[in-house]
Parts: sequence; C-alpha cells; structure tokens
Amino acid sequence: MVVTAGGTREPLDPVRFLGNRSSGKQGYAFARAALARGARVTLIAANVALPDPAGADLIRVGTTGELREATLKAAVDADVVVMAAAPADFRPATYTPGKIKKSDDGTAPTIELVTNPDIAAELGQRRRPEQVLVVFAAETSDAEANGRAKLARKRADLIVINEVGPDKVFGAETNAATVISVDGSVSRMPERSKEELADGVWDLVVARLAGNSS
Repeated sequence: MVVTAGGTREPLDPVRFLGNRSSGKQGYAFARAALARGARVTLIAANVALPDPAGADLIRVGTTGELREATLKAAVDADVVVMAAAPADFRPATYTPGKIKKSDDGTAPTIELVTNPDIAAELGQRRRPEQVLVVFAAETSDAEANGRAKLARKRADLIVINEVGPDKVFGAETNAATVISVDGSVSRMPERSKEELADGVWDLVVARLAGNSS
C-alpha cells in the first residue's frame, strides 16, 4: 500500500510559502490501519509533525513536485494508492532568493501563480488495471456533485469526500466523509475518529481488491 499524507508547501522566498492546513492525521491513520491489517506500507509525508508509524517505509517530501516524484515511483508496483495528502494546487511562478520586503509606499507585491501537476490524475492514467486508487476531495459546497466529477476526472476507484471549513477536518481528531465508488455506490460515514474512518475505507478497498482478483 502507498499512502500520502500532509500538505505540500511551495516556497515564495526563504521565509514564506504557499500551503494549506492539512495536518496529515488522516493519512497517518490510513497508514496505521493498513499496518494493523498486515500490509506493507510506504507512507509519503509532506510537512507532517507526527510520530512515525512503526513498520512503515517513510518518505518525507516538501513540495508538490517532490510528492509527485515519490508517489509515482512508489506506486509502480503497489496494490493500492491512497492519496490522502493535500497537494498545493498552485505555486509561485518565480522563487525570490531574498526575503520580499515591504515597499516604502506600503503597496503589496503582486504574486503570479502557476498550476501544479495533478498527481492523482496522473496516477489514474498510469495505473495498472488491478491497482486500486483512492482519491480525496475537500469541498466547501456542492460536495457530492464536485466529488463525483473529480472521481471521473481522476479515473479513480473511490473518492473520499470531506466538507471542510472552520473547525472541520483539518487538524481535528475526528472526521466524517462520504465515499463514492466508481460503480456509483455511496457509503456515508458519520463523524468518528480518523482511525475508525480509515478502517471503514479500507473495508471498501479490500472488497475492490477481492473483486479485481476474482
């Protein structure tokens, strides 16, 4: 199993970056749950400050580019890839080697952004037919509709949809999710610990693995 966790950071200058609020807790819960089931786990962690899960092969990354490189390499012979990390969708077009200073007139600089590669979509295009791909959607509105569209776009087997906002999901000890399968089935998981949610999703993954091998 390959599990990604945490949030990537895109440097703007030596002291600033563009990132997100992902803590990595849900990804680490997926890794621990898989290890408890006897799986061999490669955990790719982006800027996570959590205890290393015993038994996992841990790879630390910082940027979306680094996450992409590590994930594509690890996924080549994986049975399952769980994209629980939150890659930054954008990065600064240019990196400023010196700290960006305030101007004397108080005006703010204009920061040009470019789009980062879509790692999950690339995995969907490259994966073997028997490999199971699980992707995530953090949504603030129209969660299920947006999640279904993302599931198709990424060519994934399952999408775990979280509604995010103030005091929701990021950094919390609990999580709630709607999981939609490529066959259209929907599993609703009311708020529970992130470990319990991970176990629930792994049950769906195991069912798909059994179907792929039959």
